[in-house]
Amino acid sequence: MAAVNQTKIMFANLMRKKTPKTICKRCFSVTRPVQNDKPLIGFIGLGNMGNHMARNLVSKGYPLLVYDVNTDAVDGLKQAGAKAAVSPAEIASNTDRIVTMLPASQHVQQVYAGDNGLLSKVVKGSIMIDSSTIDPAVSKDMAKAAESKGAFYLDAPVSGGVNAARQALLTFMVGGPESKFPEAEAILQNMGKNVVHCGPVGTGQAAKICNNMLLGISMIGTSETMNLGIKLGLDPKMLAKILNMSSGRCWSSDTYNPCPGVFENVPSSNNYEGGFGTALMTKDLGLANNAAKDTNSAVNLGREALEIYTKMTEKGYGGKDFSVIFKILEEMSGPEVEKKKKEFFD
Repeated sequence: MAAVNQTKIMFANLMRKKTPKTICKRCFSVTRPVQNDKPLIGFIGLGNMGNHMARNLVSKGYPLLVYDVNTDAVDGLKQAGAKAAVSPAEIASNTDRIVTMLPASQHVQQVYAGDNGLLSKVVKGSIMIDSSTIDPAVSKDMAKAAESKGAFYLDAPVSGGVNAARQALLTFMVGGPESKFPEAEAILQNMGKNVVHCGPVGTGQAAKICNNMLLGISMIGTSETMNLGIKLGLDPKMLAKILNMSSGRCWSSDTYNPCPGVFENVPSSNNYEGGFGTALMTKDLGLANNAAKDTNSAVNLGREALEIYTKMTEKGYGGKDFSVIFKILEEMSGPEVEKKKKEFFD
């Protein structure tokens, strides 16, 4: 009996010695908050595109901390399951995975480097993915500022439009360190079908402004073509069908047709509301034309497209989807077409 008691005492002492070690093994600091094995993601910018992108992350099970100056947009995401932050700085101090989707270069500079900006509280090792379409030089500046804080900035502008954002079918053009691309891709693939590494920081923006210059040009061409066909007596749906099975086929004709009634669920069939604003297209064409000047590239059609969209914005169409060029051209048509054109573009 004494031997048995001695064995129990020895076993109890052994367990007491092991218990502290076991507890210590389980003690660790969580630098990346997780929910169901998915990291908390900060998301800033809940406009026409960003709102759908953020909702797709929520629907895929990611915990989300969001910020936008539009409180209605924030409230909508809260109802979808996200939590709200009061500033970019609060997002930076609470997570090391952040996505931004903002209108222009100045907004990116403010959100990242302004008062209460992300870089004021960024956690070392954080990955910040900017899906805005901005000047490549600004992306490079933000990357340097992030690097000085021990963080990583990647530019990842998107293509596909509002419907693709809604359906998680966007294409992301990513510029940044190749070593960080897999971590960025793991997040972006929840919002898109194509995630392409283009090279170092700034190359994502370079690819995007080239794409949008072509998009702006092709939308004008599609609008002119649809207007001409209708004036020649062709049914617009039939004309679109012919174009889309022929060599004139393009995204502006087969996915985002500017003629009302050809497709449902596109801005042209909703009084050109929503979608990609004319002012934003003007901004992107401006970026492309500035890049063309810097590189001595000939972009004659790109320059003419910029002039057209600039005039559209000045005439009050900035908030309308950029496919509203069809309506403008339609209204110019008629016996006094040259006079109407002169009045609009002078």
